[in-house]
Amino acid sequence: MPKTIKGNAGRKPPEPSADHSDIDEWSRHLMPDLQPIVKRLDELIRATVPDLDYAVNRKRAYYGLPELGWIIEIAAYDVSVNVLFLGGADFESPPPLGTTDRTRYIKVTSLEEAQRPDLEKWIEQAGRTPGWT
Repeated sequence: MPKTIKGNAGRKPPEPSADHSDIDEWSRHLMPDLQPIVKRLDELIRATVPDLDYAVNRKRAYYGLPELGWIIEIAAYDVSVNVLFLGGADFESPPPLGTTDRTRYIKVTSLEEAQRPDLEKWIEQAGRTPGWT
């Protein structure tokens, strides 16, 4: 059974920055097996959604847009990387995991999974769907 992810209602959003260096630093401290996965996800997000803001808070990377708020969160664990779409419930075909608030997510455990076609479609939709503000 998938783990229930707590909503963002009681949390304060991180402060945005146009500087990507915090995410670079965060990713260097992840489990070595997860670093290529996170790198690929980061490249895909930045190539798909222009003019992003970035933040790292509570060992998670955030990607956002000034007009939409935080749209994607990446959380790396021991054996997988969760990609959370903070407005994912509003997508045409939402990611399969998650029932809290509007957040939906996927677990990525390999570089191949980080290159699946539906992931790019979800990232594109995140770039035009309000997220966490």
